[in-house]
Amino acid sequence: MTDQTPIRTEGHQARKTTGPLGGLRRPKLLIRAARLGLADYSRTRDLKRIMRVATLPAPTQAVRDLIRTEAEMEEGRQTGLSTYSVIRHVEVMIALLAEARLLPQETAEG
Repeated sequence: MTDQTPIRTEGHQARKTTGPLGGLRRPKLLIRAARLGLADYSRTRDLKRIMRVATLPAPTQAVRDLIRTEAEMEEGRQTGLSTYSVIRHVEVMIALLAEARLLPQETAEG
């Protein structure tokens, strides 16, 4: 896809994110789907399932692990990997955006 847009953790403003998600560029449709899913995201209900862990990690650890997972998924999307799941990719993006919002301000900005 050629229609790539930067990921922003707040709103739809045209500002650049400088935090842990600042360098990510993903298809607009993926970002829009993740933003829409934020309204229904429940950390206690969803994060363990999405991350496939038994206990909830701290937001900083969750963001680190989710960034790694999302990067692997993005590579699979771009290479046409047969096991790639757009549904799972959206779920991971929802969790990543939600967890990034929980980071302390100084961590979220750089």
